[in-house]
Amino acid sequence: MATLPTPLPRRLRLDPRIVLGLVLVAASTLGVTAVVQSLNRTEPVYRAAGPLVAGAHISAADLVPTPVRLGPADPLYLTGPVPADGYVVTRTIAAGEMVPLSALGSASAVDVASVVVDLSTRLSGSIVPGAVVDVWSAPRKTGSTTEYGAPVVLVSGATVVRTIAPQGIVQAAQQNTVELQVPRGDVAAVLEAVAGSARISAVAVSQPVHR
Repeated sequence: MATLPTPLPRRLRLDPRIVLGLVLVAASTLGVTAVVQSLNRTEPVYRAAGPLVAGAHISAADLVPTPVRLGPADPLYLTGPVPADGYVVTRTIAAGEMVPLSALGSASAVDVASVVVDLSTRLSGSIVPGAVVDVWSAPRKTGSTTEYGAPVVLVSGATVVRTIAPQGIVQAAQQNTVELQVPRGDVAAVLEAVAGSARISAVAVSQPVHR
């Protein structure tokens, strides 16, 4: 009886389309994983602990680190360690606002100075830290203690740093004190008006927007 030949094992042929499909699935899975990880990644970004006005020198004590998801916008905001000498604010930053790098600079980049002024009129409710005001001055007439000249704009676009509550009943009815950031070129005029006992008033031009 003749012996039948042993059949050769069949080779499995792998369809190239299956290999390509597996590669695409793996690549898609890795891509989705990377995107999810990047969306869930947070960076400690600094927020302003209070209103920060142009010209103010700030340190880590004026900032609150907050983990947020910024994604591609991360390089636009202040992160990482705060230098020992701090920063100088170049434009007003509202309380709680994330601090943009574009609003920070060196002391030489800011041409403003801080002055404290006693106002002859009560402050309106719109004059708050961060508000922009025009400072008006009515000079005292020569030889008179009660007559004043026509008021003129002494400083245009000053920024309110803080308001100082008056002390005593008489002062409360007559004046309020404010700390202002004014251009350095206007400092002499402000000090001259104060020294000359001029009647000084502040008129709000704009105020911070709060939600």
